[in-house]
Amino acid sequence: MGKPKYGKDYQKKKKGSSVSTGGAPIHSGKIKASHILVNKHSQAQELYEDLKAGESFEQLARQNSSCSSKNKGGNLGEFSKGDMVPEFWNACTKLKIGGISQPIKTQFGYHLIKRTG
Repeated sequence: MGKPKYGKDYQKKKKGSSVSTGGAPIHSGKIKASHILVNKHSQAQELYEDLKAGESFEQLARQNSSCSSKNKGGNLGEFSKGDMVPEFWNACTKLKIGGISQPIKTQFGYHLIKRTG
């Protein structure tokens, strides 16, 4: 047999295992999150300040998000790494459960992300 495909320190993760990336563990390669999507950084920053002041994430999503998930309070449900653009996924992995990101820019606009699972 030749060299291991992924290098000597690579260990294949077992199905159902969890990975930690600084935020909450990622179970079975899936994350749950909600988001608010807007077009302008200034609006995202304003909404972030509202959230820090105690406003409801779900209510702000319903009132302000341009994503169809606004009908569910921004809830995106469960998704895998390949389901989201890298900037969005990376921001999610750094959040603890219940944590909210500062504005994250993607090709779709500016997101405020709340990790829910």
